[in-house]
Formats: sequence, C-alpha cells, structure tokens
Amino acid sequence: MDLASLRPGMLTTRAAMHELFGGGSQGGIITPKHSPNILIYTDHASGKKYGYEDGWLEEEDEIGPVFEYTGQGTRGDQTFLGQRGSRNAAVLYHADAGKSLRVFMAAGRVASSRSSAKQQRYVGEFELDAQLPYTVRQALDEERKLRLIIVFRLRPKGAFERLTEDVITRAEVTEPQRVSAEVVTTKMVEPRRSRASESRRAAQPSYIADLRQAQVREQYLADLTRRGHDVCAFHIKIAGTNTTLTTDLYDATERELYAIRGASTREEVRIAVGQLKDFARHFKSKNPKLTTLLPEEPQDDLVRFLHTEGINLVYGDANGYTRCPAA
Repeated sequence: MDLASLRPGMLTTRAAMHELFGGGSQGGIITPKHSPNILIYTDHASGKKYGYEDGWLEEEDEIGPVFEYTGQGTRGDQTFLGQRGSRNAAVLYHADAGKSLRVFMAAGRVASSRSSAKQQRYVGEFELDAQLPYTVRQALDEERKLRLIIVFRLRPKGAFERLTEDVITRAEVTEPQRVSAEVVTTKMVEPRRSRASESRRAAQPSYIADLRQAQVREQYLADLTRRGHDVCAFHIKIAGTNTTLTTDLYDATERELYAIRGASTREEVRIAVGQLKDFARHFKSKNPKLTTLLPEEPQDDLVRFLHTEGINLVYGDANGYTRCPAA
C-alpha cells in the first residue's frame, strides 16, 4: 500500500499504517519522525470509559463540519508541555511543522487475527480549526477523578467519510453540569512557537481581545475567591443535539451568571447579551442574575442597552470594579 491508495472509508490496521508511515504503534496520536503526517486513532468504546466521546458534531457552520478529538493522556489534567504533552503539542502545531493530520476510527477486530488487534477505518485528512483549534472541558480520568481535557476541533481537508455511527451521541435532556471554574479560567500553557508564528498570531485583533478577556476573567475570579464566593462554570448539553456549551463564570453565592468580554465595544456587548440570554434559558431552576463584565466603562448608550435587557454591568476601573445594576 502507498499513500495514494489510502482513501476515506478504507479498512486497514495499525500495523499496515506503521509500515506505510513509520512511528510507534501505541497511543491515540502517532508522530512518525520521517513522515509529514500525524496519525490520530480514536475508538468510541475507549473514550466513553473516561467520560468523553470523539466524533462528528451534527451541526455544521458556514465553514463546514467539525470532528472533535480528545487529546492524549488518561491520568490527570491533559497538557501540551513536556514528554506527557508532546503528542498533543504535535497536533496543535502540525501546520507549522508541515504535517497532515490523518484520522482513523476503530472498526471491530481483525477477523483473521488471534490477537485483540482492531481494524481501522480511514476517515480522512484534517487540519485544526483556525478560529478555535481546541476547547478545554472536564471529564473523569482512569482513576475516576475529575481532570481537564483538551478537545481538538478538526476540519476536513479534502475527501472524508462521515458515517452516522461516527456522529457524537445526542443529549437526551438539557441539563447544566457544574464544572470547575478552571475550565474557563485555565489557559492551557502552550510550548513557545517560532517568532514568525507568534508575530502572525499576535497581529490578529481577535487574538488580542481573547487574551484580554482571559486576563479579565482570571482577575475577577481571584477577586470573587478572595471574598469567599463559591464560583464555578457550567457545561450545557442541549437536548436533541451533540453540542456542548460552556458558560463564563457563575457566582453560586450570589446566583449570578457572567458573560465576560475582552473589549467594551458595541459588538462585544451584543455578543455578551446573546450569550446570557441563550444560557439563561437553561438555568430556570436557578433563576440567575445576568451580568456582563467588561474591562472598562462602555458608552452610556450601551449601559442603557444592557439595563433595558435586564442585565447588570460590572466594569474595571482604577479602584477595582464598578457595578451598575439593571434595577
């Protein structure tokens, strides 16, 4: 077999792919040294043991479909750093290294084998979503302890196979699940990129706003914690879909749900209002107060807009924070 004969939907084995690409034979992420490819293996059965499920999202956006893949590491928080996180880092920076991501789905045992070897169905070549390459969630590890996991968002690059059985299971009911505030406040520390890559990324206004949003979120969490407040976040799986929404901070002490933005512009305030209205529908039993947290005071018209929608405002100032209640 050669690379040209590898087609989406084709059944193969790890041994055959090892012969074609090289690299190791164990683990979900294989990084051959002498091949411009990274092999990603996933198995519906193994993921569910640890509280997650890899596969296609049912909904598509204007760019196309998304395949979610959970990073490597079954004990403790997943990471991009050190030997333990080296394969996750290889996926994160695959484009910088000029490598392709090739995804394989386990498809039953090899019929002619006496071992437990499984067939692998080739799904296709992928790349990371340019806007949101990964998200951070909470799941159980192999010792049944909660930990942070990296969920990569993969986009098809060329031909691919999308079977119904590979779509992530729909949620049966809508139920917010409380998770640690670390899910939204902890930025996975990434290995340093090349200076060229860093300068290209830093030049993007959206990235600068994201950094500021993260700073505002972390500082406010620290402030609430110092005041003895019980603060968390929520994962929300919507009934009939396989989408997982993640809120910003939730102050359980004050029953207050926050939308936090990295700028005080009209566009950012509109986004905050939409997020709060969307999330609040799923918190009926808690009936939370809705609050937007901004890095500085917005225009008076935007304050009136928030208050008209019944949303409180908190913004940073020289003395800490100013609160403008809706009523």
